[in-house]
Amino acid sequence: MSAPHSDLLKLKRWNTPTVYNGWEQITSHDVTCSAWNEEETRDFMPQMGPMVGRAVTLVIEPSNASHKARADAWDAYRAYVAAASGPTIVVVQDLDKPRTVGSFWGEVNANVHRALGCVGTITDGAIRDLDEMTNAGFKAIARRLCVGHAHVVPLRWGEAVTVFGRRIEPGQLIHADKHGFLAIPPEDEPRLLEAATFMDANECNTIITAARGSAGQNREATLASLSDASRRFGDAARERFARKSEWS
Repeated sequence: MSAPHSDLLKLKRWNTPTVYNGWEQITSHDVTCSAWNEEETRDFMPQMGPMVGRAVTLVIEPSNASHKARADAWDAYRAYVAAASGPTIVVVQDLDKPRTVGSFWGEVNANVHRALGCVGTITDGAIRDLDEMTNAGFKAIARRLCVGHAHVVPLRWGEAVTVFGRRIEPGQLIHADKHGFLAIPPEDEPRLLEAATFMDANECNTIITAARGSAGQNREATLASLSDASRRFGDAARERFARKSEWS
């Protein structure tokens, strides 16, 4: 069962590391790097905060002019994006990487995709028109900036893509911000919000409270308080999710 739209909006309250803290408590996958980007990303609109949505996928190759031979590519691609249930994030695999010679993204495509229900993009290629994309309210996590669009057209869409070392399937739930992105395995969606909410509160009620309350204490009292808080944090996580936490 997929997470409802209301849950996606609530997940925007937390940064991606906080969502990861909840996800690691409920997943059967390897938590070292089975769901997040292996390569470094760059958030060009960190002031916009996290974005959450389902992946619509695209493959491009701006260096290859022969792809322009398909006359209906843009119309067919936009119809695919429009048919997806929002909010959506456009995940773009650039076959030219790391030699990024042209951008799919700019002022026009940002506004067009916002009209089609997209909140942003993750692309291992480039973007341009940074201020204009920001004004459109379209968040971009990308490899770099560039000047031109070269020969960019939609090449393939609606298939699994690999960006920043992570394979992403169409429709997969993504949480992303300036730290990187987390692509949620479908079976982990139903409990994700619950887990992120619980683990955030667990931190605030134990270790963070102990750390912030240490003013005026001597070193021995502070260490004892932190040790007790770490134990309570771990106990709460084990009781709720039946597994160890990072502090236990």
